[in-house]
Amino acid sequence: MNIPAELWNRLLDAFTRADAPLVTPTELVLAFVAAAALSVPRRSWRYFGLLATATHEMGHAAAALLSGQRLSGIRLSLDHSGTTTTYSRSRFAAAWSCFWGYPVPALVGATFVLCGFSGWGPAVITGGGLALAASLLFLRNLAGVIITIAAIAATLFLLLVVPEAFVGHVAVVLGVALLVAAVRDLIKLANVHLRRRDRLTSSDAYLLWRATAVPSAVWIVLFAVLVAGSWLWAWQPISVVLAAGA
Repeated sequence: MNIPAELWNRLLDAFTRADAPLVTPTELVLAFVAAAALSVPRRSWRYFGLLATATHEMGHAAAALLSGQRLSGIRLSLDHSGTTTTYSRSRFAAAWSCFWGYPVPALVGATFVLCGFSGWGPAVITGGGLALAASLLFLRNLAGVIITIAAIAATLFLLLVVPEAFVGHVAVVLGVALLVAAVRDLIKLANVHLRRRDRLTSSDAYLLWRATAVPSAVWIVLFAVLVAGSWLWAWQPISVVLAAGA
């Protein structure tokens, strides 16, 4: 098999709408179990949490580029920490890019769920893989490169090996897992501000307070509102399936 040609054809085909997957209530429950298994236990979170961190930092990076800032680099660490370095003369622009870390995994997760249900699962997974490939241009440490290449390899595996009809189901599971991950990270952030204040300098909410004088609690509430809104957005197709099975 000519793998490069096959991959190119799959990439092109991915951006055409596939048949919407038939998701049953039982499968949906199993999807939530699988998502929780990826995002809740420490052993699985050790690995899946790296994808959540990469998504978080890509949120900062995308917001920086869209607001006209200069993106110097992204660093990802195996302990789930990450740093995105940008340069801007505008305090508002700097705050804007700093804000879009915690909400983005939830927004991406909701997008994956909706696309998975509507037949655009292959497209959204391919788009995610291409975004990860683009981020390689800005990565500045070996761990970040390894994490990103592993995620890209998983995307290629889905495109080349997994039947197209099943990719939509995978998109739903990944989307729910990212939504759960967003909640987990938000709880961790709140815990830093309530109990582990020695780590405040690593908190986006703290950095936003330093940049704008708006209290950290306000920023955490805004993060929570967007995460909750993402859950509500993703819940629309989920509720239809559950109602049909009732």
